[in-house]
Amino acid sequence: MAAKVYIVYYSMYGHVEKLAEEIKKGADSVEGVEATLWQVPETLPEEVLGKMGAPPKKSDVPIITANELAEADGIIFGFPTRYGMMAAQFKAFMDSTGGLWGSQKLAGKPAGIFLSTGSQGGGQETTALTAITQLTHHGMIFVPVGYTFGAGMFEMEKVKGGSPYGAGTFAGDGSRLPTELELGLAFHQGKYFADIAKKLKGTA
Repeated sequence: MAAKVYIVYYSMYGHVEKLAEEIKKGADSVEGVEATLWQVPETLPEEVLGKMGAPPKKSDVPIITANELAEADGIIFGFPTRYGMMAAQFKAFMDSTGGLWGSQKLAGKPAGIFLSTGSQGGGQETTALTAITQLTHHGMIFVPVGYTFGAGMFEMEKVKGGSPYGAGTFAGDGSRLPTELELGLAFHQGKYFADIAKKLKGTA
């Protein structure tokens, strides 16, 4: 059976979503892996989202429930940052996984992280670091990309998001979209993670 990789994300303005789509392409490029995109539930009312200028959520990406996480062989979590930590919408979802924690259904599963911040000093590493606590309590195996992306990790001439923890982008005022280099890291992360998830499942 194929190794199931779930890409579970929250995206308010679409930046994390674009990274998620590229991560899925990378995971799909690995034979014997079945990658699926999932969104976590929104916690803000439509009226508030409208005032914030947030576009409608994609209707073709299903909303995941906590219990469905247990069906995956590996999970990559994506979210925007809020003051150096994951957005409240994603934290609320993680808070709903208490039943899985109690039964340790996620223990031993590989997990990755990708994210979006508003600026270069806005939490590209601290957001990942503070998110690792969630994985640790579930007994998950954190899979960072390290420097496996090669020269792209050392690019100094262009503004770029991402770190050894995982893919990332800068949203700025909202008008900036992930660059080719940032999308390249996202694709690489998806492929790299899928290879590891497949090996851990024992289907390599």
